[in-house]
Amino acid sequence: MDAAQQEATARARELQRNWYGEPLGALFRKLIDDLGLNQARLAAVLGLSAPMLSQLMSGQRAKIGNPAVVQRVQLLQELAAQVADGSVSAAEATDRMEEIKKSQGGSVLSNTTQTTSGSGAPTVKRVVREIQSLLRSVAAAGDIIDAADSLAPAHPELAEFLRVYGAGRTSDAVAHYQSHQN
Repeated sequence: MDAAQQEATARARELQRNWYGEPLGALFRKLIDDLGLNQARLAAVLGLSAPMLSQLMSGQRAKIGNPAVVQRVQLLQELAAQVADGSVSAAEATDRMEEIKKSQGGSVLSNTTQTTSGSGAPTVKRVVREIQSLLRSVAAAGDIIDAADSLAPAHPELAEFLRVYGAGRTSDAVAHYQSHQN
């Protein structure tokens, strides 16, 4: 790889960090490890071709162009966390991955069975991810940051909201959400 290719790859990975919270190579490797997948299976669940997944992982491509695929990534991240904490078994995870594979994206609030906890109330993390997904379906993280910078002098709280939910990590958004309740 020559210097120009290395620079382009580094730039793509930085964009991915801004848009998705981390480079897609690291994010996808975590999903592969946490859910016991291989690259071909992950590509199939996400609705990407294997070459496209490879290009995203290697930094040859920066952005996932299809909002439904971005939503599937978020659903897989949530599923991986549930497998890790033991609330979902490996067998249940396999079934859920098939549901995720079939999901068409659309409204981030459309499937109430996945948005609620056992009590019927939406989980904080799920609400936060829905807000993130909605913002990120409207604009790229860099554009959201630019909008936040424009708003900051007159509306600092709104600018912070855009930065945290539009371009930040889910854990930071959850903390922000919880700090602003009651």
